[in-house]
Amino acid sequence: MSDERSIPLSLLDLAPIAPGQSAGESFAASVRLAQTGEESGYRRVWYAEHHSMATIASSAPAVLIAHIAAHTSTIRLGAGGVMLPNHAPLTIAEQYGTLAELHPGRIDLGLGRAPGSDRTTMRALRRDAASSEAFPQDVRELQGYLADSSLIEGVRAVPGAGTNVPLYILGSSLFGAQLAAAFGLPFAFASHFAPDLLLEAAARYRAGFTPSQQLAEPHLIAAVNVITAETEEEARAQHRAAVRHRVRLMIARGPEPVTYSDEQIDAFLTTPQGAQIADMMRYTAVGAPAEVREYLHEFARHAQADELITAHAALDLDARLRSVRLTAEAMRPVLAA
Repeated sequence: MSDERSIPLSLLDLAPIAPGQSAGESFAASVRLAQTGEESGYRRVWYAEHHSMATIASSAPAVLIAHIAAHTSTIRLGAGGVMLPNHAPLTIAEQYGTLAELHPGRIDLGLGRAPGSDRTTMRALRRDAASSEAFPQDVRELQGYLADSSLIEGVRAVPGAGTNVPLYILGSSLFGAQLAAAFGLPFAFASHFAPDLLLEAAARYRAGFTPSQQLAEPHLIAAVNVITAETEEEARAQHRAAVRHRVRLMIARGPEPVTYSDEQIDAFLTTPQGAQIADMMRYTAVGAPAEVREYLHEFARHAQADELITAHAALDLDARLRSVRLTAEAMRPVLAA
């Protein structure tokens, strides 16, 4: 469990596509973010699998990881996560085994069971709606391939076998916490957008943890939004813009694009529905470096977290990179390698 002396920090990059921006420009921004994180002492960067979302470019995490890895040298890179029911475990073992052979000691593999998309896109992915029920078995099958102890006779992951790419279970519910505990795997909770069950999930994970070959003690990663700027006023302005942006994305879905003014969004935020969407970002550190440092320490204690994975929410890339640097500098006396 973290304390004042040691709070490892990591980065979550959703590879956002800003209005008027291409996916290629988003990837260039992701390279800069990872390079900044590496220079600043962050432990890892993770990329989440999403599909058919006009504002998120990370639909193929393995390909993106390969690109980022070629432009960095030491920071760990991984999926945060692969939505395993969308894929055959053998395919994922081969993909991440390939990455591990190309970049030894730098690859993580986070696993989730959500579709990372809507129902229509889920069908386009050829996913059976019941496939998530096999998630525990799929995790075990994948684990076997990477350990070179395949559960399926005559099938071997090449590359992949013997790489022992470390697995992480991701979740926003109690299911993931219980599975990670039973399998003896690290657990990452998506509290940056699903805050309600954080404390109960953390407690169940720790209480039920069974040591494994990969992990002797529980390791809980809690996700938190961060907006750090030189002044509190600047950070608050960036936060208001980020909240408005999230609300726009969630209420403007549909076949015909709709544009809402800041005034309309602010009015919507006063409604119960608007407040519910805003509350998804309940765990957000906003302010000048000293304020953010205090918040992150308190959040780590609150969540009983061993590591924080930070989602820097500023819309502007330069502001996002400054937030990454300023946060690291604020935490540097206690930043763990």
